[in-house]
Amino acid sequence: MKVKSIIVIVLIIIALVLIIQNTEVVAIQLLFWHVEMSRIILILLMLGIGMGIGYILATVRKKKEKPSTTSHT
Repeated sequence: MKVKSIIVIVLIIIALVLIIQNTEVVAIQLLFWHVEMSRIILILLMLGIGMGIGYILATVRKKKEKPSTTSHT
């Protein structure tokens, strides 16, 4: 069995354990909103928001650095 296949299987098992252990419903209150959702949904939502913010910041940083890397003669 290839190393890549073993790593994928281990990650799937870890993900399944994470999902099974975090099915409890939690209450979230932000300013005037009150929402109840499964803890795993909240974890995935926060992960997605964090990845989105990271992508936006990396894109903005790359655009700011692009003009300064050109040489002026």
